[in-house]
Amino acid sequence: MPDEREPGPDASIDDIQADIEATRAELADTVSALADKADVKGRAQDKVAETRERVAESVQDTKETVVRTTHQATETVTQNRGASIGAVVAIAAVVGLVVWLRRRNA
Repeated sequence: MPDEREPGPDASIDDIQADIEATRAELADTVSALADKADVKGRAQDKVAETRERVAESVQDTKETVVRTTHQATETVTQNRGASIGAVVAIAAVVGLVVWLRRRNA
């Protein structure tokens, strides 16, 4: 089955030359695509570069999250310092009471 683009028997020289140029361009694209597929080392290097980029973005996102969370925790501790001190004193009192009761009963 002939190619639909192929000029017929009554085609002019210009039509034939245009068809030849189109065929050459198509062939060059096909060869280039095949060369890219055959370049395993190049494809692997591209994949490594993509992975590095993703990891760098992930590291940056994680770093920003850690900084934000640390800042929020610092603010919370600073704001609740009185409550924290009160909780520590209450825990110490309970521990002291338990120790005193055990010594008394022993």
